[in-house]
Amino acid sequence: MTRKSKSHAPGRWLLQDAKARFSEVVRLARIEGPQLVTVHGRDEVVIVAADEFRRMSGEASGAALIVAMQASPSPDIEIEPLRAASPVRGVDL
Repeated sequence: MTRKSKSHAPGRWLLQDAKARFSEVVRLARIEGPQLVTVHGRDEVVIVAADEFRRMSGEASGAALIVAMQASPSPDIEIEPLRAASPVRGVDL
């Protein structure tokens, strides 16, 4: 059982407690989920595990698009990329 300030619920930390027990805050973020840190009684920051942050921020990997395309009910449809003709300018060599 963790020892937190009696005035705060599980997953909520006063800034001074979070600073003093940062390793525990990080460990709990990985095990239990996001840990909220308050400053002067106001919610200020949330500490989350890196995997959860990547999931929430939607790091651009293209994986979701690939999964969506593979789940298509019409997998036989071929999509041709659009090729736009770009003007070419002369270059003096």
